[in-house]
Amino acid sequence: MKTFVLTPRNVFHQPQRLRVPLFQRPYVWNEDDQWEPLWVDITRVAERILGQPYAQRQPHFLGAVVLQQLQNPSGTVQERTIIDGQQRLTTLQLLLDALRRELQRASADQCASRLEDLIMNARHYWGCPEDRFKVWPTNRDRGAFNEVMGADSPPVYSTFEHGRSRLAQAHQYFAQRAREWLKTDKDDLFARAAAIERAVRELVQMVVIELEAEENAQEIFETLNARGAQLTAADLIKNFIFQRLTEAAADVEGAYAKHWKHFETGFWEAEVSAGRVKHQRSSVFLNQWLIAKTGEEILAREVFYRFKTYADFESGVDMTNLLDEVHRAGRIYQDFVNSASQTTGPITRLGLFAYRTSVMESEVVKPLVLFLLDRDDTIIPDAQLTKALEVIESWLVRRMLVRATSKSYAQVVAELIAQLRKSGRANAGDVIERYLRQQSATNWYWPDNDQVRAELRVFPVYRRLSRARARMVLEAIEDHERGWRGAATGMGGERVARGSYSIEHILPRKWKDHWPLPEGASDEDRDALVDTLGNLTLLTSKLNSAVSNGPWHGPDGKRNGLEKHDVLMLNRHLLERCDGTWDDEGIRKRGERLVDIVLEIWATPEGHRVATTRAEHRPERKVELADLMSAGMVHEGATLHARRKRLGGMTAIVLSDGALEVNGIRYASPSAAAKAAARTSENGWTFWLLDLKTRRSLKDLVQDYVDQRGVDADLEA
Repeated sequence: MKTFVLTPRNVFHQPQRLRVPLFQRPYVWNEDDQWEPLWVDITRVAERILGQPYAQRQPHFLGAVVLQQLQNPSGTVQERTIIDGQQRLTTLQLLLDALRRELQRASADQCASRLEDLIMNARHYWGCPEDRFKVWPTNRDRGAFNEVMGADSPPVYSTFEHGRSRLAQAHQYFAQRAREWLKTDKDDLFARAAAIERAVRELVQMVVIELEAEENAQEIFETLNARGAQLTAADLIKNFIFQRLTEAAADVEGAYAKHWKHFETGFWEAEVSAGRVKHQRSSVFLNQWLIAKTGEEILAREVFYRFKTYADFESGVDMTNLLDEVHRAGRIYQDFVNSASQTTGPITRLGLFAYRTSVMESEVVKPLVLFLLDRDDTIIPDAQLTKALEVIESWLVRRMLVRATSKSYAQVVAELIAQLRKSGRANAGDVIERYLRQQSATNWYWPDNDQVRAELRVFPVYRRLSRARARMVLEAIEDHERGWRGAATGMGGERVARGSYSIEHILPRKWKDHWPLPEGASDEDRDALVDTLGNLTLLTSKLNSAVSNGPWHGPDGKRNGLEKHDVLMLNRHLLERCDGTWDDEGIRKRGERLVDIVLEIWATPEGHRVATTRAEHRPERKVELADLMSAGMVHEGATLHARRKRLGGMTAIVLSDGALEVNGIRYASPSAAAKAAARTSENGWTFWLLDLKTRRSLKDLVQDYVDQRGVDADLEA
């Protein structure tokens, strides 16, 4: 067994065929979890090449692969079996080929030719047509792989027989991103082409483990994949700090007890989501603290290296004082996180900001919070600190409501910190407001009133926002109705309880039995209104289904049910203004009024307009079980349980490609499997449960996936 650190040029340049064994699972990587992060990392490296052509490069580490040599007759192309890493190697081939075609389209022929050597074996090595490919996938994927890799340029994906396969979708994704990357002035084109070609060819690294033909591949595979304790960024930084303190003859034991011990408690050792991956909270904090100190976007894998550079060359203090700074920032961070979970009683503006941003899962704002609250720097006046929080919150909420992408938030926050470092801290709120107001790019702009209003008139809030986010918006409206407006204190001096109340549809989703349509309206018109903001309210507890779906009037009617739960101003004002009934026009009128309140709560500067003429919606994609598997939310071989008790414990097994097996028969989708199990049409996402005790369904996983990855998907699907 031999181990090497190799680039794609090293791995693919020689004539060979890397064969995926038939027993391995098919290609399952997807855009949200693998393609996009890989492309972002490669373009980040390419940007650094363009900005600093002669600087030392930090490569992107793609993981490990295990290859085993096969015995092959003399004169034939060399073959290896891919024991582990087929998803990585297949993705690299798709990326290299898509990029090569786009370089050819842009007339960057030299760059394209250098990539061609990594994709195709020379013709004189072909013993059969498949010998032209460097990677040959498992039998289930061969048709799609051969079609997309062997297509004429430019590929017409819509005509592909396997156009819906993950392989074709990956190739199309990388082609589109490469075309966007290369789209520039001609004078700059060849520099960009050379940078992206070099980044993907030479600055992606893999650990490649090569086995001899006679070695036991399965035993080695199991050993390599055994779960072991890996050092986190916090572990590495801790070792570095205390090594330096030891070298300086400092009181190491005292420094540990005073400044580091609290980082080894349950709060700091808990795993939290940072982007699409979970990390130990202490490592996430150190990443965010570095961003606050440097005003740079720093990736998780760069934290230890960047900390060393900052400590040695930029901090301006010795290690004892630097550790003291980290400790104080940790206390601020912990207080901020804990304030987000305060659901009742008085709450500061900072605590409310913590709660609302936690609901929006905006972990990315914490470096800015650490910067604004840094007690080692000039203290920001209270009025400017409050303004800074309100501006950032408005920017985040408005972008959430128009479904603008969140992909560049880390870059925006780093840039804001850099701007504040240049402009000074005294006018932090003004600086942030001015900076965001000037942005017009899709990933950065601050939606104006017209954009938010146009979106919220038709936006199915209940289906497209998570329940927590929809509830947060309604809570803010309730606070406003209670008198919490700007610096004003509301009646009774207390805000609505946070994260506690149920969301209720006023006109029920099952409306057909008791709620006749107005003249000229269609079922589609009404269904489009049911989940909009104007038809939603909060209740202290859920109504029973008979009342919830009942008529407006009567002892068991909806109006009576709302009156019994009338502790909120939202409901009081609803009942006062509904003119004795509730209908489609009432929903529209209330919707307009609630939008007015939203625009007042999360205000923009007077006269704010952006050049972006409409909200840039995130592309709506169908979330499949294979996506949840790629995200690590459900695993091959998992047992799912039928929700219906009458089915007597019917189960389904998750297969490697995202299909389900019921009674030994394979079904391509959860709904097909549910229909077979129940012998009637069922929504498979709600039908199949992950656990009988918690009753969490596949739909709950889809909800988590949507919230974590920013996918714009219909949560009712």
